[in-house]
Amino acid sequence: MEADTRLDDLDYTRSDVDGDATPFDGGAEQEDGMWKEGPRLNPLELLKDRKYLRICAPMVRYSKLPFRELVRGYDVDVAFTPMILSDVFKHSIISRKTEFRSNARDDPVVVQFAASSATDLADAAELAAPYANGVDLNCGCPQKWAIHEKIGSYLMEQPELVRDMIRVHPDLNKTVEYVRRAQSVGVDWITVHGRTRKMKSSEPVNLEAIKLVKEHGTVPIFANGDIFSLADAERTVEYTGVDGVMSARGLLENPALFSGYDSTPLECVKKYVKLGVGYGSSSFIFHHHLMFMLESSMSRAEKKHFNCLTSIPAIVDYLENHYGLDFREN
Repeated sequence: MEADTRLDDLDYTRSDVDGDATPFDGGAEQEDGMWKEGPRLNPLELLKDRKYLRICAPMVRYSKLPFRELVRGYDVDVAFTPMILSDVFKHSIISRKTEFRSNARDDPVVVQFAASSATDLADAAELAAPYANGVDLNCGCPQKWAIHEKIGSYLMEQPELVRDMIRVHPDLNKTVEYVRRAQSVGVDWITVHGRTRKMKSSEPVNLEAIKLVKEHGTVPIFANGDIFSLADAERTVEYTGVDGVMSARGLLENPALFSGYDSTPLECVKKYVKLGVGYGSSSFIFHHHLMFMLESSMSRAEKKHFNCLTSIPAIVDYLENHYGLDFREN
């Protein structure tokens, strides 16, 4: 039997964003140099010498510190944390120690929160702000549990609460109105996902809608959706005029895409293994990242074998035996 634990469309539940059960040993704030406090770069400053920003999207489970450090080595300019529940973050030291781990190399980093009240968002943002380059409010998560809890794309029906991230609404006039309201309260940028919350990930993004938002924007606008290659990024920027592009699934499958690679180079795989082991990633996350990176290079039989591996040592042995990677090198 094939034990395929891949996640269709990156679905997840509330428990995936509640925080890990076991806090990081020592805690980020207790380890010398682990968090960089003090004045930090405004990510928008990078636009002074770039045509557009290349951004690692917030991904529940996946856009954690090891992966953020990996993609920064392949021309990612700004990286987002996974979506974090603001009410849990402000009340739970375990959440604060596990959901936002950072260090001096994690720069610039934007912390994304999901919130259903302004108080929860403000409290969580105040805790995270000294250690981050920006704070983002998720208004685009389409998961049913998120809508039930009045977070994510539920906020598309509550325009007065809209802050930082907008998902295209079927009524494009409403999308433009949300953008105007967000700008009126002083946001620094807006990220627009080119699909409505009811659209499937297999449906193409609406570039016309993103272009419309850009035309009405008075702050930098970033586009999200269908960025699987550097050519996709260039094409989206050229057509819509946006100031940056954000990738999620594309970076999971190929963390080096913004450096122009068509598929994940083995050197990238090797770097992730060292980062994942070094930072203490769980075997679940470690396994999934490598499944995404290697899937296109594997036969059906190889996928079946790899998906059944259950420990990090077994995964490392497989990579050494099948890909010739030597992790014993200095």
